[in-house]
Amino acid sequence: MPKSAVKSELVQLAVQSSDGKAAGTVDVDGTLFGVEPNMAVMHQVVTAQLAARRAGTHSTKTRSEVRGGGAKPWKQKGTGRARAGSVRSPIWIGGGIAHGPRPRDYSQRTNKKMIRLALASALSDRRNDDKVVVIEGWGFEKPSTKAAKAALSNLGVEGKALIVLHRDDANSALSFRNLPNVHVLTPGQLNAYDVLVSDYVVFTSDAMPGSAGAQAQSEDS
Repeated sequence: MPKSAVKSELVQLAVQSSDGKAAGTVDVDGTLFGVEPNMAVMHQVVTAQLAARRAGTHSTKTRSEVRGGGAKPWKQKGTGRARAGSVRSPIWIGGGIAHGPRPRDYSQRTNKKMIRLALASALSDRRNDDKVVVIEGWGFEKPSTKAAKAALSNLGVEGKALIVLHRDDANSALSFRNLPNVHVLTPGQLNAYDVLVSDYVVFTSDAMPGSAGAQAQSEDS
């Protein structure tokens, strides 16, 4: 597996308040936000992630599973018709299916280093495009979809947004869940696919990968 060079041990990101004002900076792990994006690894990991979502329950009946067909339709010779041994042959209407789909497991094995590199590549790619936003906290006293929408507007977040929250931040999770272009995750659920399909990734300071709060959630999940 090709390696991606780390640009620096620490990467500095700007921190904003929920109303869009500057609130300082934060140093984040360069092995997550400062690597050269590895397209091949991202493709392989995302492909495996999507494959694992497939149910694999598709099924058709073979000639041995279709009901009926125990008797020979007509005698072997003398009728002038083609030889036939069962009305459940695949060439008969209502017969079994030859080489049809059967239940299977689509999951692929992907090692942990590749999964981490894919996530780091995705986060670094979004950071390179200035699409990673860090805020002090949302500060919702009670769930409010209207307030959540206004907060994203203040931050300049447009299109699809991935919101990474501390799992105890229930008010924020409830506020964002009804917005159609917003997906909410906890740090332990962060993955390359959800980062790549989002235009912006928004972290709260206590949910940044590598922070004490995020590390505790990752260990518990």
